[in-house]
Parts: sequence; structure tokens; C-alpha cells
Amino acid sequence: MAPRPKGDPERAEGLVEEALPGLTFRIRLKDNQEILGYPAGRLKINHIRILPGDRVLVEVGPDGRRGRIIRRL
Repeated sequence: MAPRPKGDPERAEGLVEEALPGLTFRIRLKDNQEILGYPAGRLKINHIRILPGDRVLVEVGPDGRRGRIIRRL
């Protein structure tokens, strides 16, 4: 993926494959790319539980390797 401007996050749907220590998750996107994701603050505040096998909506960072989980689908 090419770098994007900072104010333009790309959103993608993915599947949580593995829960890692420190509230991080290995997520496989629709285009078969794997990224590391962490829950957005709103999900932490409202105690939204994310488990392997959940479908999630992710804002992918400019480097294309990390993202923020913004919604559990």
C-alpha cells in the first residue's frame, strides 16, 4: 500500500484471527492482508469485547501494517 495523507484514514473490513497481549489483535482484511489492530478508545470505555472470529471495521494507518478497530460487526 502507498502512504496516504494523515487526515484520510482508509476503512476496511476484516476478521480477527488472534488475540495478542496488550489489547492487540491480528486481523486479516478482505484483500488477504494481515495487520495488527488495537481497539479505539470508545470500544474500551464501553467494554466492547473483541474475540477471535469477530468481523470488525478497521481504520488502516498510513503505513498499511497497523490499524484501529472502530467497530465490531
